[in-house]
Amino acid sequence: MPTPGNRPETLTGLRSAVAREAAVVALLTLVVAVASGLWDLPGRVWAWSRSTVGPLDDVVLLLAVSHLFMVFFGKRRAADLKAECVRREQAERDLRERARTDPLTGLLNRAGLAEELAAAVDDVASGGRELAVVMLDLDRFKEVNDTLGHAVGDALLRAVADRLAGELRQDDVLARLGGDEFVVLLRGAAPDAVHRSTGRLLDALRLPFEVDGLALEVDGSLGVATSGADPAELLRAADVAMYAAKADRRGVVVHSPELDRHDPAQLRVFGDLRRGIRDGELRVHYQPKAALLDGQVRGVEALVRWEHPERGLLPPAEFIGLAEATGLIRPLTDVVLARALADCRRWRAEGRALTVAVNLSARVLLDTALPERIAGLLSDHDLPAACLELEVTESAAMQDPTQALDVLHRLRALGVTLSVDDYGTGHASLSYLSRLPVSTLKIDRSFVSTMELDDDGQVIVRSTIELAHALGLRVVAEGVETRRTWERLVAFGCDEAQGYWLGRPGPAEEVVAQVAAIESSTTGSGPAPAALRS
Repeated sequence: MPTPGNRPETLTGLRSAVAREAAVVALLTLVVAVASGLWDLPGRVWAWSRSTVGPLDDVVLLLAVSHLFMVFFGKRRAADLKAECVRREQAERDLRERARTDPLTGLLNRAGLAEELAAAVDDVASGGRELAVVMLDLDRFKEVNDTLGHAVGDALLRAVADRLAGELRQDDVLARLGGDEFVVLLRGAAPDAVHRSTGRLLDALRLPFEVDGLALEVDGSLGVATSGADPAELLRAADVAMYAAKADRRGVVVHSPELDRHDPAQLRVFGDLRRGIRDGELRVHYQPKAALLDGQVRGVEALVRWEHPERGLLPPAEFIGLAEATGLIRPLTDVVLARALADCRRWRAEGRALTVAVNLSARVLLDTALPERIAGLLSDHDLPAACLELEVTESAAMQDPTQALDVLHRLRALGVTLSVDDYGTGHASLSYLSRLPVSTLKIDRSFVSTMELDDDGQVIVRSTIELAHALGLRVVAEGVETRRTWERLVAFGCDEAQGYWLGRPGPAEEVVAQVAAIESSTTGSGPAPAALRS
């Protein structure tokens, strides 16, 4: 093998060396020719004059000498050239391996998985062994990363990779897609074998991991897909099943058509939404809430929108149901919380100390790690807990009352304000809601917006306000669309109101100006604040 001291290590250096030594061979041959000629020049000239071939014998001699020189130097360079070729082939192999390997865990990465999955699908299509794709996502990994730092998180991922690999057969394939997501290809696995394999993987994850002297515990959600026309479809199906497992806390879910809601396009929308959350396509708009007593705006409600690259700005009705059904509601809510608190911080810097309210779905409310995540976000943005209001619906609070009550009490202990949203659309009584650590009740817009047309609606709104006040709760009326409705709510003693008459939801950059316009209008010094006026 060439060494740095005496042989070139690159092909360019080797070419230069060969060119130099070719020149040396030519020079030595010339020296031999001159020397042999000068040795007995008169005799050689006499011999050439008598010969029929002239100096041909001497030319042959010189060529033979030149060849010997070339053999001597060429042997050295042949070894160098062979070593260089071997080195380049190894470098190419290393480059190909790095291109398909995750540098953190040493497992296959997304590109490597794509190659293996394509080969496995082709094998199935040609009558080969059965194939199952398992998408695995760690639960509670984000808390480890946020609390203990990325170094510990990386060490935990390596430990998870090692443990998962130890549970697989030789023909199985394990890959890391990125973050805390892994994929397993189970070749030749019948349904019962898939069940056993996924059970072993889940059991292995639930054992403590020793990382830097710490005993860390995580869990996992596994989605299994066993049928699909191509690799991309298999991965999407496993992804949907995995989020179903995460949402329902079932550990392992095998994909079925029911998970796609009988709509082939639903899987594509799910993939779009997941990418949209990851790629920053969510937008947060804000609708102000004004106090009926003095018209002052002290808070806003955060309302999410989706800036779809093809369909434009989508309202929540277009995607929130899908997010809740697939488990995407948690990362979606985390994005909204972070954005809302960042905007709240900016408004305070501009002189507007507004609170911001964020809606929580039932699945998010039942997440026992939610209080810790919110405490971390408040700390990250250097905001007091009183700046944040969390809204829950009656149905969310009643889905698992014991766990919901525990999470709500922990949130209230942080100092976060809690409210019941869309009151009147569920089946909870005020006496039940009074047991929750909430301070505000929001009357659903379906009652408020029809007050002018329906006397019964007025009775319901007025009695709800009176009962809520008797229980020590503040009342916010949603769906205020006319000045007359505003004035009627003032007469009923309602505390706050929001609706299109006051202001439509808008981006964060417009909030300060919108708030000033609302306060000017509700105190009687200006026109009605919104397009819908009576």
